[in-house]
Amino acid sequence: MYVEQMMTMLGLSDLQLALAVIGLLILMAVAILNFKYARARRKAKEQSEYSADDHFAREPSFSQGFGDNITSSRAEPSFGEAMTTTISAPEKFVIDPRIDCVITLRFDESISGSEILDEIYAWTDLEAQSTARWMCEGLNADIDAAEDWEELKPEASYSELQLAIQLASRKGAIGVLELSDFCSRAQALAETLGSQIDMPSVSTMLDNAKELDVMAAESDIQLSINVLFDEPCPWGNFDALMRQRGFKLARNGRQYEYLSKGILIFNSNDLDPNKSVTQVTLLLEVPLVPQEERAFERMLSEGVEIAQVAHGRLVDDNCINLSGAAVISIRQHLDVLYANLEKSGVPAGSSTASRLFS
Repeated sequence: MYVEQMMTMLGLSDLQLALAVIGLLILMAVAILNFKYARARRKAKEQSEYSADDHFAREPSFSQGFGDNITSSRAEPSFGEAMTTTISAPEKFVIDPRIDCVITLRFDESISGSEILDEIYAWTDLEAQSTARWMCEGLNADIDAAEDWEELKPEASYSELQLAIQLASRKGAIGVLELSDFCSRAQALAETLGSQIDMPSVSTMLDNAKELDVMAAESDIQLSINVLFDEPCPWGNFDALMRQRGFKLARNGRQYEYLSKGILIFNSNDLDPNKSVTQVTLLLEVPLVPQEERAFERMLSEGVEIAQVAHGRLVDDNCINLSGAAVISIRQHLDVLYANLEKSGVPAGSSTASRLFS
């Protein structure tokens, strides 16, 4: 009754009240995350101050990790390994506004990389909590440096800083709490460093994430070609045939991979090396292979050759012979798919596609 009276006094509808409650809950969640971040930051600084005898003269091992990991290409910082002297980064990516939420910090005067790294020293929990990839790059302010974004180095100075978090992947679009936490950290960092901040609204970023996720879901296509053998093919004979055709046995010893110029074009399904092969399926992850590789045509050609040599036939998933009409239909759909990926700014086989479809 009291709620109804309040709604009447304020002139609120049920929908307006619900939106107000949701907004209040989000604000409360952000406030809690800010409190947790501030406490973690203070704790990390206290630990860093007393972890060595001469703590005034040293740089944190987090910063040293970035300095020790300088390469000719720009790499994605791995802040989750802040307490180690080296950072392992098997995958190297750069910030891409097509799939990332990018927040820019601009400094009135250049600031050292070591100072920035010291401030994000407390972000060690973000990589463990986050399901989305996030990165940080700086615009080098040194006169002799190339005017380009780079991973942070403690000995360099920077005029601008970019923080980014990936908006979507095969796991889906980024969540509101995860995005709010990241934005709150960026805002706190801007206040600490005394910088201007350029950040889109959370609602805009969430809308972008949903659109990106829909596009990715529509384009995440895997094509398959099945070769069904008339009689089981002994593993030794099958292995020799696949190697003769240019396939390589994968590290797991159960799949065969077809590569071109070091790029995986397509691979086989899992097979049991202790049994004769009755059927092999060739699989193509369409968004991950450049269109110019003509991956489907090559996979189809290899399937035909394997079938001819091992006395088999190409069939669909229902074990019905693959028809010419079906092949034409697949080619037409592929043309549309490649065009849509190109139009979306995520061409097949690009590093952007590799991140989005991972």
